[in-house]
Amino acid sequence: MTAATASAPASAVRRVVPLALAGALVATAIAYPLTSGGLRDVVSWTIVLLGSALSVVHAGLSRGVRTGLGVLVLVALVAIGFESVGLATGYPYGSYTYSDTLGPTLLGVPFLVPLAWLMMAWPSWLLGDVLARPVRASRRRPARIGWAAAVFAAWDVVLDPQLVQAGYWTWADPSPGLPGIDTVPLTNLAGWLLAGLVLMTLLDALVARTASGPRTGPGAPLFALAWMTLGGALAHAGWLGLPGSAAWGAGLGACVLVVLAVQHRRAGRR
Repeated sequence: MTAATASAPASAVRRVVPLALAGALVATAIAYPLTSGGLRDVVSWTIVLLGSALSVVHAGLSRGVRTGLGVLVLVALVAIGFESVGLATGYPYGSYTYSDTLGPTLLGVPFLVPLAWLMMAWPSWLLGDVLARPVRASRRRPARIGWAAAVFAAWDVVLDPQLVQAGYWTWADPSPGLPGIDTVPLTNLAGWLLAGLVLMTLLDALVARTASGPRTGPGAPLFALAWMTLGGALAHAGWLGLPGSAAWGAGLGACVLVVLAVQHRRAGRR
């Protein structure tokens, strides 16, 4: 058996497993607006668990076990740090409280919250990496971090109103907010941008120190990110009665698609 033949099954696993997790995540996300009550809570938890598993598994299969474990630990620690400080002081997000629906907590932070950060962080970094590729090498790292932090915060623009509607947390003073979103304050967006810059800077350094790849492409996590944003916007408009966040999700997603299309066109001319 040649080395190429021996590596074929491993290569197939690296492609198929993340795609399977992404497919399960999308199927579960589609079910969210079609459920209610306790069943919707189960669907929410399943989405978070599948999304966090997709991030860790893809990071491990594409960049190596050290990177996968590092992503898990780093994102969890940063999430608990920011969220516990936010709960205690109101900074940087604004004052909010979690409901008991989210289950057990650590330092007041429900266990599912760091997993939700994990679901969002790795795909955001991967998309930031794609968006930063045309930038000259000397500026590519800050561009990647900036893009990734912006994507991370933009994802929450769609997600936060949905989870406030579900009763998972409540804002003490939700105004002023983005136009069309009256349940989430602007301070939350500022806090996510700050947290995103810190997290993506650390995540970028982690990948630089530990990665041994990439050995597979970013397709599965980016597919999940696209569906959770654009598909989430569709669900908000058609089923959840959240037209404001639907418009913001569609608009922000369209902006990213336009940037990618322009980059692709320019690359084709070279």
